[in-house]
Amino acid sequence: MRHILTLNAGSSSIKFALFEENGALDETIRGQVEGLGALPRLESVTPGGKPFEQALDKDAVHDHDSALGALLAHLHDAIGETAIEAVGHRIVHGGIELTAPVRLDAAKLAYLETLVPLAPLHQPHNLSGIRAAMRAFPDAVQIGCFDTSFHRAHPFVNDVYALPREFYDKGIRRYGFHGLSYEYVTARLHEIAPMHAAGRVVVAHLGNGASMCAIRDGQSVGSTMGFTALDGLPMGTRCGQLDPGVVLYMIDEMKMSVREVETLLYQRSGLKGMSGLSQDMRELEAAGTREAAEAVDYFVFRIRRELGAMAAILAGLDAVVFCGGIGEHAVRVRARICEDFEWLGLELDEARNLTSETIISSDRSRVRAFVIPTNEELMIARHTAELTAG
Repeated sequence: MRHILTLNAGSSSIKFALFEENGALDETIRGQVEGLGALPRLESVTPGGKPFEQALDKDAVHDHDSALGALLAHLHDAIGETAIEAVGHRIVHGGIELTAPVRLDAAKLAYLETLVPLAPLHQPHNLSGIRAAMRAFPDAVQIGCFDTSFHRAHPFVNDVYALPREFYDKGIRRYGFHGLSYEYVTARLHEIAPMHAAGRVVVAHLGNGASMCAIRDGQSVGSTMGFTALDGLPMGTRCGQLDPGVVLYMIDEMKMSVREVETLLYQRSGLKGMSGLSQDMRELEAAGTREAAEAVDYFVFRIRRELGAMAAILAGLDAVVFCGGIGEHAVRVRARICEDFEWLGLELDEARNLTSETIISSDRSRVRAFVIPTNEELMIARHTAELTAG
C-alpha cells in the first residue's frame, strides 16, 4: 500500500493531506500548519471528523522545513509510522512549458523560478515548500501540479492580448488559474450529472482568490484570470480587473514605486481594501457599514457581469457550479448572483439554496445550478498516483 502526501505551501502555512493508495485513493488525514513566522499552529482532521489542534513553539517552527518536521511528527502520532512514497505539490504557475503534471527536478525548479514575477504571492512559497519536501523526503518522488495546466488548450482569442505578436511569443498571454479546482469540479460534475458536464458549464471558484471558467465538454475555453492572478473578479485582497492606465497614472503622477503598486494591488485591494474592514465575507455581511455593503455589491456585480460574458463565449448555458469558500457557503451571495437571470434560463430554489444542497436550481430552471465542494488535494493525489504508477 502506497502513501501519497499532498502539499500546498503558502507564505505562512503549509496545507497537507495524506492518502493511501489501495486500488483507490483514501484520504487518511488533512490539515495545515499555519502562522509561520508569528504564532504557529497545527490543525488536522480525519475523514471521520476527529479534529486536532496544537500550538507550536514559534522558535522551533518558523519556516517550511520546520513546519514539515512538525507535520511528520504529527502524522507519526496520529496514524503511526508511515513511509511517504510520493509527494504532490500545488504550484500556481507552470508557464508555457509545463502544461501537465511533471516529476520535479533541478531543471524544472529553475524554470519555475523564472515565473515568480507572474505569481509573486504564491510561486516563491510553492517552490520553498517543494525544496523543503525534497529535504524531508529524499527518497520520495516529487510531483508538480499546476493551476495553469487546465487552461492551456484555450482558444487563441482567449489566450492573447492585443499587443504586438512578439509579446505573445515571449509568454505574455492569458494563462488562467485555479485549474486544479476546475479540474476536480468538472470530474465531480461528470459523476453527478454527466449530460450537463458534457455541455456548456460556468464554474465560479469564489474564495479569497476568485475566478470563473467557461467549460465546454470538460475543456476550458474561457477564464476571468489572465497573465497573473490579479485579473478578473475582485478577490479577498486583490483588485481584479483594472484599467492598465491606472497603474501608469500611479507610477507617473502619484510617484508610487513599482513595489508600492504591487503591494497595493495584491495585498491592500479587493474586498478588504474596498470595505476597509476584512476580506471575510461573513464579517462583511454582518458589518452593517456602507463600505462593507458596497464591497459585497461590487463583488456580486462583477460575478454577474462575467456570468453573462461566459454564457456568450459558450453560446448558451447548461449549468452553473459554485465552489470555493464563498461559493460553497455564502447563501445570500449565491442568491444575489443568480437573481433575475431567468432570461438566461437560470432560477434558484430558495429552500435548496438555503441548505446548500448539491442542486440549488428550481425544477423550472432550464439551467441547472450546483454547489460542489472543491478538493484540490484529491486532484493532486490523483495526478501524483498516475505519474508514479508502477
